[in-house]
Amino acid sequence: MYFEQFYLGCLAHASYLLASQGEAVVVDPQRDVDIYLKAAEEQGAKIRHIFETHLHADFVSGHNELAARTGATIYIGAQAGAKFPHVDVRDGFELRVGEALLKVLDTPGHTPESICLLITDKAKSPDPWAVLTGDTLFLGDVGRPDLSKTHTPKELAGLLYDSLHHKLLKLGDDVLVYPAHGAGSLCGRNMRAEKSSTIGTERLTNYALQIKSREQFVQQLTSNLPTRPDYFLQDAEINREGAPTLADTPELPQISAAELKSMLDGGVVVLDVRPGDQFACGHVPGSINIALSGQFASWAGTVLGLSARPVLIAESPEQLSEARLRLARVGIEDLHGYLSGGVAAWKQAGFALAELAQITVQNLHDRWHAGASQVLDVRREPEWHAAHIEGATWWPLDNFKVSPPEIDRDLPIAVHCKGGYRSMIACSLLQRAGFRNVTNVIGGFDAWQQAKLPIQSESAVEA
Repeated sequence: MYFEQFYLGCLAHASYLLASQGEAVVVDPQRDVDIYLKAAEEQGAKIRHIFETHLHADFVSGHNELAARTGATIYIGAQAGAKFPHVDVRDGFELRVGEALLKVLDTPGHTPESICLLITDKAKSPDPWAVLTGDTLFLGDVGRPDLSKTHTPKELAGLLYDSLHHKLLKLGDDVLVYPAHGAGSLCGRNMRAEKSSTIGTERLTNYALQIKSREQFVQQLTSNLPTRPDYFLQDAEINREGAPTLADTPELPQISAAELKSMLDGGVVVLDVRPGDQFACGHVPGSINIALSGQFASWAGTVLGLSARPVLIAESPEQLSEARLRLARVGIEDLHGYLSGGVAAWKQAGFALAELAQITVQNLHDRWHAGASQVLDVRREPEWHAAHIEGATWWPLDNFKVSPPEIDRDLPIAVHCKGGYRSMIACSLLQRAGFRNVTNVIGGFDAWQQAKLPIQSESAVEA
């Protein structure tokens, strides 16, 4: 039996291909599916089966395209209400693929339709070898219970407790655990960075599995949930319908600098995907910088939304193509076009470029103590509570789509996150909202701590 994990870092998403005796199965495919076709071909196998562990909310799945290109059958939990051609599966459903046996475990909790796949390699042992846990069980965490329109978070959390304790924790300690997400995903809160684990390791180390009482589990899982991006429910609906193939994507229109100038007056969203330092040195006024690195697509979906219809600014055709693919992975496909010639063309047309000041943490410390600047922390809530700059204002980047922070627009604002990626996004959003004196903190809170500058932690506050 051949087994491979495909990890997409920008979405912290793991998908899988299993092949045996010329037949292959793909589990939780990403939007662009060529990688699975290539891997199956290399193994001399044909993709005949596609499993979805649930209706994914943080990305658009490639199940429809993969099925169209291979003739494979799609399997999904019966509670999904899927509207594409598929087979509903329930607890105990089994599929034999060569020497591999896949058995469905109904594990509602993250979503009502969530399933896990228990895998046995019959050529080696009659006992299960691994379990693909989707978003039910992560490494160090479990799935969030607030992504359903039909169940309350408390109802789902209760179901999740039952699924974990009555299904997954009944498995042997040596059974390998392969989840659908890793560290950085918003589908959980506390995931570790490793790509696989075992039931035994999770039993001993996963905080959620240490909670013995169902009531306490529900209370803890539904308290202080991370902000749910608006696009999550939209992506789940796209996946319920089945997304169109990427081959149907039309060519992206070119937009001249003069045309973009006119469109800006009409409020168009301009997305600059260049690295933050390049953006800081000169950018189209009012444009938003989300650098084509890190969790680019997730942040684009979070702060722009699926209906933004942005104009892209890139520095090369390759960068433009990559940005378009990554946006499609979260469902942002309807784009106005791209600035032909990029920032250079804007400048050649005689239009002014905006700049963004940057500051080191030592200079910020000096200005902060002199009362010459406000400090804005845009990290997420757990990061803020763990430690922060005393007296800083906290407004997580996730909230910017709702409204900018309530801070004095007339005073200088120094913005920081953990390392500088999110703060650059926030700075560009503040400039677009009319804040004039905005500065990005180089290296963010990591640099502040490395310089051994004073911080305040939650424990210090409680003491």
